[in-house]
Amino acid sequence: MNISERLYKRVRKLFYTGVLSVKERFYLLVFIFLFLFLAWEGFLSIEKSVFSFSNILSLHTWWLVWFVDFLIIAIPFSFVFVRNYLNEKTNRFRLEIWNLKKRIEHNIALANHLKEGKEDLDELCADDPLATVLRDIGKNIKVARLREEEENYISRGKEKMSDLLRMHRNLEELTLAVLRELIEYLGAIQGAFYILEEDTLKRRAMYAYNRRRFEYDEFKIGQGLVGAAAYEKQLIYRTEIPDDYWSVTSGLLGDKKPKSLLVIPLLQEEELQGVVEVAFLKERLENRHLAFAEVVAESIGQTIYNLKITDRTQKLLKESQELTKTLQKNEEQLRQNAQEMLETQEELEKSNQMLEAQVQEVANAQKRLEALLTNASEFISIYNEKQELIFESPSVKRILGYDDDDNVTGMDPDLLTPRGYRTINNLFQYLLETPGGEQTAQYTYLRKNGEKLFLETKGKNLLHDPAIRGIIFNTQDITERKRAEKEERMKSRMQSLSENSPDMIMRVNMMGKLVYVNPAVARFVGIPTSEIIKKRVSDLEVDAQFVNYIEETLSNIKQKQDTIISEVKVMTQEGERIMEIKSIPELNDDNELESVLFVSHDMTEVKKIEAEIKEKNKKISDSINYAQRIQSSLLPDSKYLQEYFPRSFIFYRPKDVVSGDFPWFLKKDDVFFVAAVDCTGHGVPGALLSFIGYFLLNNIVSADPSLSSAQIMEQLHQEVRRTLKQDKEGSTGRDGMDIALCKINPQNKVLDFCGAHRPLFLLRKGELLEFQGTRKGVGGAPLPRRKEKVFENHLIEYQEGDKIFIFSDGLPDQLGGPDRKKFQPKRVREALTMDPGFTMAHFSRFFPKTFYEWMGNEKQVDDVLLIGIEL
Repeated sequence: MNISERLYKRVRKLFYTGVLSVKERFYLLVFIFLFLFLAWEGFLSIEKSVFSFSNILSLHTWWLVWFVDFLIIAIPFSFVFVRNYLNEKTNRFRLEIWNLKKRIEHNIALANHLKEGKEDLDELCADDPLATVLRDIGKNIKVARLREEEENYISRGKEKMSDLLRMHRNLEELTLAVLRELIEYLGAIQGAFYILEEDTLKRRAMYAYNRRRFEYDEFKIGQGLVGAAAYEKQLIYRTEIPDDYWSVTSGLLGDKKPKSLLVIPLLQEEELQGVVEVAFLKERLENRHLAFAEVVAESIGQTIYNLKITDRTQKLLKESQELTKTLQKNEEQLRQNAQEMLETQEELEKSNQMLEAQVQEVANAQKRLEALLTNASEFISIYNEKQELIFESPSVKRILGYDDDDNVTGMDPDLLTPRGYRTINNLFQYLLETPGGEQTAQYTYLRKNGEKLFLETKGKNLLHDPAIRGIIFNTQDITERKRAEKEERMKSRMQSLSENSPDMIMRVNMMGKLVYVNPAVARFVGIPTSEIIKKRVSDLEVDAQFVNYIEETLSNIKQKQDTIISEVKVMTQEGERIMEIKSIPELNDDNELESVLFVSHDMTEVKKIEAEIKEKNKKISDSINYAQRIQSSLLPDSKYLQEYFPRSFIFYRPKDVVSGDFPWFLKKDDVFFVAAVDCTGHGVPGALLSFIGYFLLNNIVSADPSLSSAQIMEQLHQEVRRTLKQDKEGSTGRDGMDIALCKINPQNKVLDFCGAHRPLFLLRKGELLEFQGTRKGVGGAPLPRRKEKVFENHLIEYQEGDKIFIFSDGLPDQLGGPDRKKFQPKRVREALTMDPGFTMAHFSRFFPKTFYEWMGNEKQVDDVLLIGIEL
């Protein structure tokens, strides 16, 4: 296509695409021809030629005329071309904007469908990648939300259950509280809680059972669904409920059978502690309910186990304390008597002061009627026959301890105790039925500060009196009178206790004269009580050392007025006796020293017993220290381990002098054996088990070094049972040990590991690998009808520079930190991976420092052992 054709098509497009209207095209042509004629007229005028068609043609032999013609034609056409181009662009942009708007509206509709949770979105997502992505994101968010809700549900339930388990220390209260919490949180309708006692599951708590259910209050292991769950030690979830299963009886539901059942065994390290049975009216349970039940079952089992151990320990402790209580009974009783006498006397003096003040207040109140109404110790109330308050004296709020702004009346039912409220109602009814009658009642009231107040009200029916026309009540505060009566009773009681006390009790005034002695003093002196009174202490024919002590104590108390407690040796007819003498200063109302009360208690037998106990404790301590020296001489330390593995350490901290945890190391040929052993218990019992484990390990490995770690563990398991006679029929002993055992072969660089409840941590180039131990301990009597697990053997090809760590449970179980929580294996993992540049020397310093900082002022709960080796 040549240039002229293209120009023709462009011009045609400009004129016929609809950009210019017909009228606009006409004006454009007129404009062009007008300017052309003007231009041609100008050129003709320059040549001085006449305007004619032939002259115009002759002009076009000049190139400048063609150039001017081109400009005249090009300028308007250029303007039209630009306008056309801009309109095309504008229309294209408008179309794109319209399409984008449609897509946005479409995606908004899709987002609303996702918000409303609609599932069928395929039609809305057709041929739209963004809509498809939004749909997938919505599905992912929904799945994540469901997963998060499930985790939050389990976490909240676990926290509630943990708080509940920490709150209760009594097994009976715990079982009922746990059962109610499980039923409420799981949305169940009824349930029962069974505790394993010997080989029988006995019901301790139940919820929403009908009468027929009382027939099944215990199960044997393997009997019924409860027994089956206990035997298999696995959670049982049934939706097909047997026909003979009990039903729920309710006023709303009637007699209705549950639709699903959940039986949860409660375990503590694979040992059954009890079973919880929960029934639902829902046909199906959600996965989160089952997951929550499995999570909290172990915590509940652990708590039940701890409570059983605590009960057993308390029984043993109670037996051991009975002897001590017997020895201290008389001493403690006498001390309490003396203390009660002193407290009673002090309270009596205070009461006397308060009573005198009250008597003075009553006397002043009787002088003036106005003072009576405003400052009296009594207040007057008048009620009509409908028990509505008509009048009350202004002293009521002051007596009851309330401010003027408080809306309180003398018989406000909200501030009366239930018994007081009944008393006032009975009094009012009696007076209402007895015109002119009188009666008195006593009741209790609550002050604004919560203090209990005793009030005495005297009522009289004056409804017939035209001046009163009501039932009048005269109420007074008798709290101090009640207290005085109580103190008088206490004083009489203390006098009786003093007269019958085996201790010598005497009161001496500041002149040295005896103003009171009890019969024990008379027996000590050897003359009647009546002859001792009014004598001076120096006149008594007793041991001079005793008399000198009394006189010196009087002199000291005159100066300091403090209670003095001393032990004095006194010669009596029975020989030398050790007396504990407590000297108590007594002050009068003016806070002046008036007399001194001496309470003498015979401590001779107690001192003898204390000396015997100290001697026995010394012998026991010497024996334990000697056992510690023997144990320390047998066990390897960091220095010995570093002879074979230079970059290694042992962090070992016994809870007591001797330990149930012990490190074990043995080199046989070119193979090394190392283990971290945690025996049952700690102290002396744990140390005895540690000797058994130490020598058995030496014997097993020395006899056959080619055994794998699992084979060594199995032989040790059987040997411990035989040694402790746990393989005998009927044995119930559970003593044993948890072990992390490693067999290291440097020639082929193979690490053979086996664990009994203990893991192995392997740190390789900053990455932590964890190898779990078998959930089976070494030793312990076999459980009936339960197949034992086989120890699992781990063969690990290690690399040079690998670091291994084995440890007992004393490190992760230690309490401490700001919230008094366990150290946890999680912190051990974090410590091993927090800095890839840490060497074994860093770890050997880091773990002891971190452990002591975490423990703080807490007591160590168990023996601690951590072994680290760089291969």
